Amino acid sequence: MAGKFVRIIAPVAVLAVSIGGYALLQATRPAPEKSERAPRPTSVHTATVEKKLTALEVLTQGEVRSRTEIDLISQVGGRVIEVSGEFIEGGRVEPGVPLLKIEDTDYRLALGEAQARLADAELAVQQALADQDVARKQLRNDKSASDLALKKPQVTQARALREAAQARLKQAQLNLQRTNVSLPFSGRVAATHVHLGQFVTPGSALGKVFGTEVVEVRLPLNNPQLASLGLPIGYIAPDSGGLPVFLSTQIAGALHQWQGTLVRLDASVDPDTRMLFASVEVKDPYGAAVSPQGMPLAVGLFVDARIQGRKMEQVVSIPASALRAGNSVFLINKRGVLEIRPVQVVQSSRDQAVISAGLKPGEQVVISAIRNPVQGMALVALQGDGG
Repeated sequence: MAGKFVRIIAPVAVLAVSIGGYALLQATRPAPEKSERAPRPTSVHTATVEKKLTALEVLTQGEVRSRTEIDLISQVGGRVIEVSGEFIEGGRVEPGVPLLKIEDTDYRLALGEAQARLADAELAVQQALADQDVARKQLRNDKSASDLALKKPQVTQARALREAAQARLKQAQLNLQRTNVSLPFSGRVAATHVHLGQFVTPGSALGKVFGTEVVEVRLPLNNPQLASLGLPIGYIAPDSGGLPVFLSTQIAGALHQWQGTLVRLDASVDPDTRMLFASVEVKDPYGAAVSPQGMPLAVGLFVDARIQGRKMEQVVSIPASALRAGNSVFLINKRGVLEIRPVQVVQSSRDQAVISAGLKPGEQVVISAIRNPVQGMALVALQGDGG
């Protein structure tokens, strides 16, 4: 009986002792230490705000076109009997060098006839002067003699006929010269419309030619870009030169660059696009003004343009990556925390942003991305950055 009682009480006693021991340990254990460690700061790349004399730049694009582009028109008619080897697409045009020759037999005959008529007219003038001299001597004592009797109208008529003959001679000479088709400027042939042996009439289109002495690039400008240039609408560059413009484009896998000059701004704004156009000139684009690799600034190219605008002193510059949406920047202040600050942007490009208000030289702006930025969050600049 006693043994059965012990078997029942023993497990209960062990359980009670265990519970009591656990309760005693919980009651006497030391309180856990509270951690007051601040959140780990976020590492960022930074750049130092710099104050410097800044020349604003305007980036835009435009197409190269010749300042002189004409349709080559025949001024006389006839059969084409000679064609220059340069009268092909891309052929070179030199001042005064014939591109085409039109059969001139009829014009030489017309010239001979005009010379003969002038000789007859000259003889008629001499005859009229002689008759007038005879009449003047015969009627020198007759005070009532009329002008007709004194042969004055006859002399006037003879001289008028001589002037008409001289004009016909000049026209015949001019027509003969026009059988040799040439131009007064250097250029290139863009298109041809006639061939050897073809008959042309006055006014026939022979081809299309553009000049290569000067090419132009028309560049569209919006209001901020116009402000960066600091030029008025209708600007015309002085004789000393306009603003330098750097042109570039990719051709055959290589970057080519040229330099031009902004010579004028349009006097009116385009009503459709609300843009103002600037004209940039490049002289001798197929000769002295070729790119360093020898590529001409060919008509029809689409180029990027970088214009040097006005200079500003009371501004600071930051990398373009430091400018955030809404014209704001992220800074690390003296306490090492994030400060989100609005700024006034004068100009922003792919490389830098020019700031006129909101930043001081020497401050550290964040140029790397921050996930979920919050004003006052702890930041630390990585070693080796611009700060």
